[in-house]
Amino acid sequence: MRMIIPLLLSVLLVPGCAALNRLKPQSKPAPVAEVMPDPALAAPAPVLGAGKTAATLDTTTVAEKREALAVAPVATERSLGKVAVSLGSPAEQGFWLRTTLVKVAGKGRVETAGGQSVAVDLLPGASGAQLSLAAFRALGLSLTALPEVGVFAQ
Repeated sequence: MRMIIPLLLSVLLVPGCAALNRLKPQSKPAPVAEVMPDPALAAPAPVLGAGKTAATLDTTTVAEKREALAVAPVATERSLGKVAVSLGSPAEQGFWLRTTLVKVAGKGRVETAGGQSVAVDLLPGASGAQLSLAAFRALGLSLTALPEVGVFAQ
């Protein structure tokens, strides 16, 4: 029995010592010197003008542009409303407008506040409105602008 009491005390005291060690203030890690990157190893800065231009991405022909711009208001067309458009994917060629104003794909046209209009394929969209690169360029719109256009369905 005399051996059991010291043994029990040692078993109970060991976890208590570990708890006491956690209460001690921890020392702060030594500060790490900030390493500056070697400018010689940095990635080269992009070269202006090295990317593709809007003109090279727009593969519509002169005849296609002329035909799209020759569109005029038709008595049977109906206005779907106005919408601010952003530039759509340059990979999708042609004259198109993707918008939530359209529920079923069809033919139509868009008209700027200045009165310029272009024939487009109207496509249903999930959110916002996107106008094709060819249509942006045919209307003379800035590719970085968010112009408001009127949308008309035939």
